[in-house]
Amino acid sequence: MKTMSLRWLCTVVLVLTAFVVLFAFGPEAGAAGLTKIADNVYSYVDTRQSAPPNSFGANAGIIIGKKGVVVVDTLISAKQARKFIKDIGAVTGKPIKYVINTHGHLDHTFGNYEFAKRGAIIIAQKNCLLNMKKHSESALKNAKNFGLTLKDMKGTKIAYPTLTFTEGMEIDLGDQMVELVNTGYTHTDDSIMVYLPASKVLFTGDVLFTSYHPFLGEGDIPGWTRGLDNIMKMDVNKIIPGHGPLSSKKDVEDMKNYLLAFDAKATELAVSAKSNDAPYIASELLKALPQRPEGAGLVLWNIQKKYLKK
Repeated sequence: MKTMSLRWLCTVVLVLTAFVVLFAFGPEAGAAGLTKIADNVYSYVDTRQSAPPNSFGANAGIIIGKKGVVVVDTLISAKQARKFIKDIGAVTGKPIKYVINTHGHLDHTFGNYEFAKRGAIIIAQKNCLLNMKKHSESALKNAKNFGLTLKDMKGTKIAYPTLTFTEGMEIDLGDQMVELVNTGYTHTDDSIMVYLPASKVLFTGDVLFTSYHPFLGEGDIPGWTRGLDNIMKMDVNKIIPGHGPLSSKKDVEDMKNYLLAFDAKATELAVSAKSNDAPYIASELLKALPQRPEGAGLVLWNIQKKYLKK
């Protein structure tokens, strides 16, 4: 009886935590504008109070070159994308030539249409196109399952990548090269990073979460840790994570340690667990893991989707 009471209490705590983290803050919470990262490189970083309408705190950025602008990810909705486009216009008047999707998740791709209708070419790894064709229309139709309302998603349409690659690709902006790097199966099987060798800046997409609990539900932990090891070998000074503040290699190391600790503890606790044990397992993980201020509700979701999936 005592065990059942404890688990019931944990359930209540986890549900309330998820509610506060994911829904308590309005759609305008978060970064007010683009932050200058390096010469001709800007990004949203360090979004706080990450509500679903605010793209769950996802980062997105731009690279400005002689030939035009490259956009990295497009946020979660037409509304968020239009705000992004307005912020880009405040930084540069050059045309947006390309959009790069770092992977196919809705918080990084559902703003695509707003850029495509303005003439931008959308680029992604080939699996991103396949995954979006499988899941994006359904995710948009059922946006309420992600905490999004019809008002949040008004005007949002799916626009798929029109240029894809397998291992890697380069974009020549005239005065700098933009390298697209396939990470292999990490956060997802379609994840890529965007590397600027001249300025030593790296956009990691969701291969790196800093100050956020990551979404692990589709991830491959061994592949993911190898991907993080590869970042450690790169010549980079400034790292823009998929979610969180401007980062360093210390944050990459912390992410690897988090993944290994999460996987070991979750695997241990899930061995003889049932589906209704997920809140208890999540509460134990939150006690064991290093504290991260954003996204605690994802720990429960990760357990349900990855470790208790029968």
